[in-house]
Amino acid sequence: MDCSLFEIRGCELYVKREDLIHPYVSGNKFRKLKYNLEVAREQDHNTLLTFGGAFSNHIAAVAAAGKELHFKTIGIIRGEELSGKIVDNPTLSFARDYGMELCFVSREDYRQKEEEQFINNLRHQFGNFYLLPEGGTNALAVKGCEEILSETDISFDYICVPVGTGGTMAGLVKASSESQQVLGFSALKGSFQTAEIEKYTSKRNYSITDAYCFGGYGKIDIELVRFINEFKEKTNIPLDPIYTGKMMFGIMDLLKKGHFRENSRIFAIHTGGLQGIRGMNQKLKKKNLPIIE
Repeated sequence: MDCSLFEIRGCELYVKREDLIHPYVSGNKFRKLKYNLEVAREQDHNTLLTFGGAFSNHIAAVAAAGKELHFKTIGIIRGEELSGKIVDNPTLSFARDYGMELCFVSREDYRQKEEEQFINNLRHQFGNFYLLPEGGTNALAVKGCEEILSETDISFDYICVPVGTGGTMAGLVKASSESQQVLGFSALKGSFQTAEIEKYTSKRNYSITDAYCFGGYGKIDIELVRFINEFKEKTNIPLDPIYTGKMMFGIMDLLKKGHFRENSRIFAIHTGGLQGIRGMNQKLKKKNLPIIE
């Protein structure tokens, strides 16, 4: 990581450590859950049900929040084959240890997670619950993510954020000034999240790139691992390999390419997700590749 690029371009980079909000419900997951859990309590729900994959930050966060706030939690997990691998999976074992009931479904069934009949079947199976969508994005989540930006952050020229479902970015766009440019770094192939953002705001001061997704969701290579380790060594800031690592890699590459205006101020949102490092390191070890330190 060449920090001299900032001196050459006259740019400044600030990182907002949302990952430090809570030890287990960190970053954008805290923001997304804040108002949803308030409404769940107001509606007298005592059970939360949500969806996620093998290493989902959202699943881990909901389990931790549920335990702390005395909600029963249910996680519908993509992949029936994972049911016998809980002990070996740091995310799923964490969720189970924090009281989440895990229900494993086939990938085919999982694709029906937004269909009314599928949800009705879940209510028949588990009883009444407060439904949290995969990734946690809904109107209440976007409202929470708006609070990531404070009044003092209006001075930044660029706001950079990793993008999964698009909910966090939607909140940032809504809270941003029209003079600011919000840059989203997609963790997945494509920029389909634009459609999600358009549900919540008519602002157009943003763009999404998938140029730094490293081949798709959950995919990384040796170059990204080395970057994450070097970034931590130089800044003492850990990055996760799914979201923030790719964003920061992208920021540095765009800086090198002259994308940012000279003397501009860049504001990067650290959205958390550090719990996913352990699972990624398991995969890297199996391939005899360097791990994230």
